[in-house]
Amino acid sequence: MNYFAHAIRYLDRPYFMAGLAVPDWLSVVDRKSRVRSRKILAERPGLSGDEAELADGIQKHLDDDQWFHSTPGFYSVTGAIGTRFRETLDEEDEWRCGFLGHIVMELLLDAILIEDYPRLLDEYYVIMRNVNPGRVQTLVNKLATQEPARLNEFIPLYLNERFLADYVDDSRMLFRINQVMKRVLLNPLPERTTEVLAFGRSIVRKNLLSLLPEEKFGLLRF
Repeated sequence: MNYFAHAIRYLDRPYFMAGLAVPDWLSVVDRKSRVRSRKILAERPGLSGDEAELADGIQKHLDDDQWFHSTPGFYSVTGAIGTRFRETLDEEDEWRCGFLGHIVMELLLDAILIEDYPRLLDEYYVIMRNVNPGRVQTLVNKLATQEPARLNEFIPLYLNERFLADYVDDSRMLFRINQVMKRVLLNPLPERTTEVLAFGRSIVRKNLLSLLPEEKFGLLRF
């Protein structure tokens, strides 16, 4: 799952929300740094207050990813989007199109929730500004496989950029996806792939309840 889908249920817990975002933040600022359940569980008894909330948020992200990536909806939707990328790009690179199917599905899932609950996006950014980036950096230094570089500098940039708002528009989403492609050293996608995003947007919405089953995610009422 991605930023907004993780956070939408916990808007009253800023440090927990920050923890939910930490694995994704690390993928941007330092791909060699990871957070693992074993380290979190070892450190958790000595934490309290905001630090405990942050650690619990990270663990919740890891737990949610476990069930989310095993749902029937995840396999069917990512497969359909990956296939459409392969057809549109006319290429045989199974790995790249599979990668695109995965990340685009997660971005579109955020987009659908933002479309349905637009006021909560503004609330998310307002609440996240209550988080002290330095405190986040200090705790993640303890919990990660190695200390991530400049996480405390990245968090204000993340909040100021508000890139989640771009996900509701296919062209702006393509721009954001191409930023990811550059970061992982893959070729940028051409403008015609906005057709794939429009297709993906439709099937993500149709499969929303299979991607976010009630028994795991809860009712989609906020």
